[in-house]
This record gives sequence, structure tokens and C-alpha cells, in this order.
Amino acid sequence: MSQDRRYSFEFFPAKTEAGHEKLLATARNLASCKPDFFSCTYGAGGSTRDRTLQTVLQLDGEIQVPTAPHLSCVGDSKAELRALLAHYKDAGIQRIVALRGDLPSGMGMASGELRHANDLVAFIRAETGDHFHIEVAAYPEVHPQARNFEEDLKHFVNKVNAGASSAITQYFFNADSYFYFVERARRQGVEIPIVPGIMPITNYSKLARFSDACGAEIPRWVRKQLEAYGDDVASIQAFGEQVITEMCERLLQGGAPGLHFYTLNQAEPSLALWRNLKLPR
Repeated sequence: MSQDRRYSFEFFPAKTEAGHEKLLATARNLASCKPDFFSCTYGAGGSTRDRTLQTVLQLDGEIQVPTAPHLSCVGDSKAELRALLAHYKDAGIQRIVALRGDLPSGMGMASGELRHANDLVAFIRAETGDHFHIEVAAYPEVHPQARNFEEDLKHFVNKVNAGASSAITQYFFNADSYFYFVERARRQGVEIPIVPGIMPITNYSKLARFSDACGAEIPRWVRKQLEAYGDDVASIQAFGEQVITEMCERLLQGGAPGLHFYTLNQAEPSLALWRNLKLPR
């Protein structure tokens, strides 16, 4: 693994003008960390396509931090994807997070001409060559729709072989799951950097709901302690900050090639971790 670490922050496109202004303020704050890049998510079935495009171009152009749009193949035709890729390329965007994408509510199976993330990676390479640095997703605790670890690992290897440049993991709270996943991927010949995705803990009920949906396991001792705090937000945040800081320290000491923070459009939780870890600025 390269010792040149990279750090990044993820946002989601806001639904309101007030939310968008808050996102920009958060981004300006986090830009002080001089991250390698920002990323911006893409709603289920491409539902936030226009807002994602607007947000990416604004973060990249106004905040002047290289910004990677998420791009998914669920619900989009090759022509739509081709147009988006051309738009991003013309705007000087150089990094893309390529995903299968979430299925919109009521959609029983993937629609669109490309069915899997490895198909999307191959399509981007065929259309744009080496212009884009392509990030793909990795699931240390197994994708919630995968039948087992082996099948999920095979899907990951397929994405890498299709032309991925590096990977960002789903968030997790058990460093061992990350190290085990990386070890198994390396045995399969995967050499690209696999960067841990980090979720700050700020709200227990939301975290539990997110985690149940995406298959991220909250260790029992963490869950029980968070439950014990009830509505004591300050204690939840202080405990969460300690837990995540210690996990990040272990990840970095163990050779992780950087960290990718899921900000939920808030600056302070990620900044607190940044300060605790004494990361470069």
C-alpha cells in the first residue's frame, strides 16, 4: 500500500436553497483541511441528477476543491450517461465515483442498459479512456443484497478488473472487518488503494436506521452505550467522537491509505475527528 495518504469528504445534494447554502458553508469550512477531494452523492435511480451536477460544479469551481460526482447506472441509459460524462469532462472534473446505485422505491430490479457497477466502470473507460480517476464502492461487512462474502468479494474484484482506480468502503465500526476485507482482496490480486469510509456518530436513532439499511453493524457494546445516553446529545457525540477517533487511529496505524468522511453535510463532527487525529492541513 502506498504511504501517500489521501483524505476526502462526502456531501449529498440539498433539496432546498437554505440546505444548499448550508452545504456550501460546510464545504468552505472543510476546505480549510485541504482535502484531496470532495464527493457528492447521486439519489436513487438518478433522482438528484441535476442537483448533483450543480453541486459538483459549484464545489469544484467556487470552493476550489476537486470534486467527484457519484454516477450510477440504475435508471440511466447509455446516452444519458454519455452526456453526463461529457459534461463533467468538459467542466474539468477528473474523478468519478462509479456505483450501481440504489433502486428507487417500488423498482423491483435494476433498470437501464447497464446492470452492475463493473458494467458502468467499463463503460466510463470505453467512453473516456484514462481521463477519470474512477472510485468504486467496497463493503467490508458485505453488501446487504449479496448472498455471502465470497460473492460480494467477486463483484468487487470485477469492478477493479473493469478499470477502477481506487475504492471507498461503506462505513463500519469494526476495524478488523476492514483489514480482513483488504487482506482477502489482496489475495485476489487487487492492488488499488481501498480507503475506509468513516461515519461520525452524532445521532443514535438516525445512525441505527442508516446502519440497518446498509448492512453496517454497530457493535453491541457501542449500541448499548448509545442507548443508555437516551436524549443526552452531548454525551452521544462525545462518546461517538472517542470511538471513531480510536478506530481511525487503528486504521491509519494498520496501513489504511487515507480516510473518506461521510459528513451528512455537517462540518464539525468531521473536523473534530480531524483535529483529534492531528491530520495534515
